[in-house]
This record gives sequence, C-alpha cells and structure tokens, in this order.
Amino acid sequence: MTGKADFSTEEWETIVHAPPTAGLIVITAQRGGVLRETLALTQSYLEARRQHGQSELLDEIVSARPALDHTRYRSSEELKQAGLGHFREAVQLLTRKSTGEELDAYKRFVLDLAANVASAHREGGAPVSPSEQSALDEITAALATPSV
Repeated sequence: MTGKADFSTEEWETIVHAPPTAGLIVITAQRGGVLRETLALTQSYLEARRQHGQSELLDEIVSARPALDHTRYRSSEELKQAGLGHFREAVQLLTRKSTGEELDAYKRFVLDLAANVASAHREGGAPVSPSEQSALDEITAALATPSV
C-alpha cells in the first residue's frame, strides 16, 4: 500500500492538489453555478471518505479538506495549464511509486470529481456545457499521460 510517507513533501503536494484543481478548472470553464459546483467538489471528497479502506492512498488524500487555492493564478487559462501539468506530474509520480490499482483509483477519483462538478449546475439547459466538456476532455487526456 502506498501512502503519504512514500513521497517527498513536494511530491505529495502535487498529488493532493490535483483533485481540487480539476474541480477548479471545471468551475472556471463556464460562468454560473459556482456555489453548486463548489459544493459538488466537497461532496466528492465526502463520498470518497465514506469508501474508507478501499485505498490507503485515497484515504490519505481525502482525509483533509480540499485545498482550493485559485489565487495563485492570474487567469482561468493559467490555472488550467498549470493544473494539466500537475495532473501529468501526479500520474508520473504514482506510476513510479504506487500500484496500478492505486493509480487507477486516483485517476477515477479525479475524473469523477470533475464530472460531478460539471454536472452540478445545468448550463443553457444542458447537463454539461461545451466549455465544461472541453475541460473534462483535457483533464482526461492529462491523466492518460504515459509513464516515463
């Protein structure tokens, strides 16, 4: 089992900040629904906590409140580009230091969280807006980064 102790402080920060960053990327992809979408992000963490024991790695990630630091970026585009880079880095770290099951569970958690945020507020009558779907597609692609 892989946990926080298997990573440096910097590596752990990358891994633990990727899920809420995915939520922020989706939230900033489309105006409107910020409160509902933020609540969906938090709810994703609560749901993951209810599944305690299935993955030590995810248990440690979701044990703390999601860190939502949107102030370190000057624009939603800067947030998105930095976030996509963090996703790739997190996948590479987990590929080297965790099991395949843990990596898959991590990716699934990030993608489920992002999808929950996207569907929390109907945009123009659609469950997910085109800009949110584009953000989801980019997050999916970044998480599919092959190991190096």
